[in-house]
Amino acid sequence: MRLPQADADSASNMRSTATGWRRLSVGVVGGGIGGLAASIALRRAGHEVTIYERHDFAGEVGASISCAANGTRWLHEWKVDIAKGDPVVLRKLINRDWKTGEPVSVYDLAGYEERWGYVYYMFHRQYMHAMLKDCAMQEEGEGTPVKLLVNHQDINLETGLITFANGKTAQHDLIVGADGIGSAVRGIIGLKPEKKPADSSCLHANVRTEDAVRLGLVDYSQHSALEYWGGQDNSWDKIVLSPCNGGSLLSYYCFFPREKGDFTNHTWGGTDRPVEELLAPYPELDKQVRAHLAIGQEIRPWRLWVHQPYPYLVRNMVCLLGDAGHPMMPHQSQGACMAIEDAAALGILFRPDYFDGNVAEALQAYQEIRLPRVTKVQAASAKAAVNINERIGFSSNTNIPKYKVASEKDKLTIEEMNGYDMYKDVEEVLAKRRGKPFMQPYIRGLPIGLKLSNGTVVGQQPSAEVKL
Repeated sequence: MRLPQADADSASNMRSTATGWRRLSVGVVGGGIGGLAASIALRRAGHEVTIYERHDFAGEVGASISCAANGTRWLHEWKVDIAKGDPVVLRKLINRDWKTGEPVSVYDLAGYEERWGYVYYMFHRQYMHAMLKDCAMQEEGEGTPVKLLVNHQDINLETGLITFANGKTAQHDLIVGADGIGSAVRGIIGLKPEKKPADSSCLHANVRTEDAVRLGLVDYSQHSALEYWGGQDNSWDKIVLSPCNGGSLLSYYCFFPREKGDFTNHTWGGTDRPVEELLAPYPELDKQVRAHLAIGQEIRPWRLWVHQPYPYLVRNMVCLLGDAGHPMMPHQSQGACMAIEDAAALGILFRPDYFDGNVAEALQAYQEIRLPRVTKVQAASAKAAVNINERIGFSSNTNIPKYKVASEKDKLTIEEMNGYDMYKDVEEVLAKRRGKPFMQPYIRGLPIGLKLSNGTVVGQQPSAEVKL
């Protein structure tokens, strides 16, 4: 069954143009994937948006980005030119035996678009960033083009005043903190992260498909799949392969126990690590993928920290988005999608048919909508670090011999992620806050009667156990 698309046409009869709507001046702090997504969503909602970077804007660095249907749907709604991102459409998720490379668990994405309405994309981070930046700042398209300024110095929470190094100031009605895992805005609103280094480390490497093919190695690009080696038996050893740039580039994330290499004090960039360091933790790894790693380029550490969930995302006229508000481990491949969903929530809450001019109410609704969902994904991402069966998709393959999860009832399911209608969630939350009835057959964005792969049927148990 194909679920209805979560776009403007799916709105219920309860929606009408809100009285008191006004055009806001919005400051978005941080010009990464999340900040650009927020600027596009708020531009489309009719607001005037400025992005602020602390330093000269140099764009994104890094590797591949996974964008499942729950993220892709918003790229379509915002009319992003997705072809500019040169993505790969994923066809499968494949978990392979560590030593032999034989498939252990395969989640086929045939019928994925038919069921969920959108495909599963894999982007190169820099291409996705350029794609979103073009969409935000171009003259074409609905709304006023987004502006970009650099070298801001301070933010006043009470007044929405942003001060620059040269003493100039800018005033905003709404400020979105999208400044990443090391967020300065997070500290400004009083949040102090409780975090610790992860028990695993990660090196990332890129392999050009043409180089692998020239050496007679397996052409993994032909699989159009997210492929995993290991991740079973509570082991930190895991290789994740993501094809991007139309399949011309293979992006490898290589995890291993932290005692074999501690990169908690490193960041992206700087000098590449030697290939010998990349290969050292994996003497028994499948020979084919190990041969790929042996020709890896741009080998760089990715420091991993486990953050406890934050108690709030909002203070006064300021809200957090993406890694600034809910940094998570990468093992559900949902970090970018959660940032895109955050942006979508802001875009909906501040559009003319929902926003009544009360910024504080809209931001409290944003927190109520987003915090439970991102907190559950954070927890599920940590679980999937040593158990690939906890990963969305593989968590549906309950009939394979090695299938085991910590709690069948509590596992994260693909239905919760892709069957979620944010418009319905917004309507339910706003109806409650405004003392109005909500009569739609949904519970917190999930359609009543939707069967999850953990056996739960939405609406047949207390909503607190099924909502995201």
